[in-house]
Amino acid sequence: MELMRTKTDKEGKEKVKLSILSLLQDRLVDTIDLMMQAKQAHWNTKGKHFYPLHLLFDEVAEALKKSIDLIAERIVQLGGVADGTVQTVGKKTKLPMYPLHIVTGEEHSTNLANALIQYCDLEKNAIISANDAQDFATADMLIDISREINKYYWLVSAHVYTQKPQPR
Repeated sequence: MELMRTKTDKEGKEKVKLSILSLLQDRLVDTIDLMMQAKQAHWNTKGKHFYPLHLLFDEVAEALKKSIDLIAERIVQLGGVADGTVQTVGKKTKLPMYPLHIVTGEEHSTNLANALIQYCDLEKNAIISANDAQDFATADMLIDISREINKYYWLVSAHVYTQKPQPR
């Protein structure tokens, strides 16, 4: 026996789809911004740990580039239009502006680590929203992205770790 969907059911599903598309567009914007922040750190870092940080920041940017593709393609799969233009990213990002006056590897590590953890918090909220909407495919994709970016938060923040002196 086939169940007939009511107009209300269809309208409800359309509202959920639109909210997921909006959520994904927000994630796309923030992911593009974060990728460019990682590139900013990659291009401009200086100091005694230049080379390993230069490579790490580029690795972060490459991971984010893959995440951008996943998010944009999910938007299109759901019938939306992925808007990753510079204008949209600049207007809608929820991440703070990356400082242009910093140069040392430690300064770039600190700022990028802060941006990464803020991104992870936004990602967590998006995962919860996708789960609540029962869009488990989107939630699963966001969990995978979050896991990857959390790993890079750990790697970047390790460069600014300062151990407190042990009591004698």
